[in-house]
Amino acid sequence: LCLIPMSLAFLGVFFLVFLMLGANCLHRCALPRGANLSGEWRNASIPLEERGGRAAPSRCRRYRLAALANFSALGLRPGADVELAALEQERCLDGWEYSRELYRSTIVSEWNLVCEDDWKAPLTTSLFYVGVLVGSFVSGQLSDRFGRKSVLFSTMAVQTGFSFLQIFSTSWEMFTVLFLIVGMGQISNYVVAFILGTEILGKSVRIIFSTLGVCIFFAIGYMLLPLFAYFIRDWRMLLLALTVPGVFCVPLWWIIPESPRWLISQGRYKEAEVIIRKAAKINGIPAPAVLFDTMEMQDSKPQQQQKAILLDLFRTRNIATITIMSLLLWMITSIGYFGLSLSTPNWHGNAYVNCFLSAVIEIPAYVIAWLLLRYLPRRYSISATLFLGGSVVLFIQLVPTDAHALSIFLVMLGKFGITSAFSMLYVYNAELYPTLVRNMAVGATSTASRVGSIVAPYFVYLGAYDRFLPYILMGSLTVLIGILTLFLPESFGNPLPENFEQMQRVKCFRNAQKTTGVRKSKENPKMLVTPL
Repeated sequence: LCLIPMSLAFLGVFFLVFLMLGANCLHRCALPRGANLSGEWRNASIPLEERGGRAAPSRCRRYRLAALANFSALGLRPGADVELAALEQERCLDGWEYSRELYRSTIVSEWNLVCEDDWKAPLTTSLFYVGVLVGSFVSGQLSDRFGRKSVLFSTMAVQTGFSFLQIFSTSWEMFTVLFLIVGMGQISNYVVAFILGTEILGKSVRIIFSTLGVCIFFAIGYMLLPLFAYFIRDWRMLLLALTVPGVFCVPLWWIIPESPRWLISQGRYKEAEVIIRKAAKINGIPAPAVLFDTMEMQDSKPQQQQKAILLDLFRTRNIATITIMSLLLWMITSIGYFGLSLSTPNWHGNAYVNCFLSAVIEIPAYVIAWLLLRYLPRRYSISATLFLGGSVVLFIQLVPTDAHALSIFLVMLGKFGITSAFSMLYVYNAELYPTLVRNMAVGATSTASRVGSIVAPYFVYLGAYDRFLPYILMGSLTVLIGILTLFLPESFGNPLPENFEQMQRVKCFRNAQKTTGVRKSKENPKMLVTPL
């Protein structure tokens, strides 16, 4: 039960690793060593600008160096003999000086991703999530064709190998291309590990694995990131330290079995029988003498199933409305989750502590989501947690500038609500659609989530212009989608729909009718909580 989720802990480490690798160090324009300036003029060479309601040294401008050298040679004093505000300014023509107090080295300081090139850092994050999007598409098909176990360890090798290659990056472009491939490997690792775990484990253990097991280990990996980064403040050494543990997963190849269900689907009955008998022996359960009648199974032909296409998600007004609202729900919730997670270095206080708190808050969020799924209606639970997360994020702009602890508390509470809602979307979405298009619907909405993660870094980037703007946008969108969720159908206590006629209607339709062919059930559907 623990071995597969433990492999997913590395996903929690790497999914937000750019928080530390691409942290924006404090910087100012550098002056050449040969500049003929007095100490007084060196100190006054950087103009002041308003930032966060306070005057601070400019990060991207300096006074024109030739003019300063002339004033220094004449013996004039800045502020007394020369009015600094009237001097001409210029760009940082000689590079930048970076503060080493918090980070010894990041890719931002390595390749000067600041000022005119500050757009490159969020682009790197977005391209990583583009890799995640591509990996989401191909991972399922690969595991269906080549097997769960082989693809699981192949993707772990891709993740570990290309992360190791990143250490030797000689340019921002090289680092970003490798980072995109790492994103493909990481999400493929997650998807295949999740499928393998659900197919191997028994029903009673499967629910724990699908809910708390996967999510808690993801949060544990997330918590390890700031702990490693606190003690290792050079980005190359940090990446090495985070990559090396992937090598220790190699022995799991001889411990984790292939999925018996996949082997049976491929007609490899003898291999499946060996695994099942070994599991029965470990569990102390006597296995029957004959598990498979291979002749009968080979002669039997699978029933022909009706084929579904993507347009079936829009085949009627009701279904199209549910699909569009679900796509918006996933995308905006993803923007809120990743936007708040990626903005942790911009909060007041120590960046490492803030990142750790951002990870810790996910554990109670997952537990609450699990309890809400067990006992309360889906759309009310999701709407309430989204409204909580969005409203407190909106309230941050009203907090006094010196109330740093209150601001961080509100961000944590906002992330708690959005994380809880995010972790409930898979089960809710799976319960809305009939069997024919259920996987397709979950795949489409999950793709919308990846689009949200790609856009999220640019929401954080807007903080360079106004530190409250990202929170206003994320909070407003989250509250809006939380309200719209109330108009979606309720699925709690209902059996899964088998056809389109059994789908419930959107609440905003005036001609809504009770679902036909659907009866209330005292048993809750199998729950699936996931952070991704």
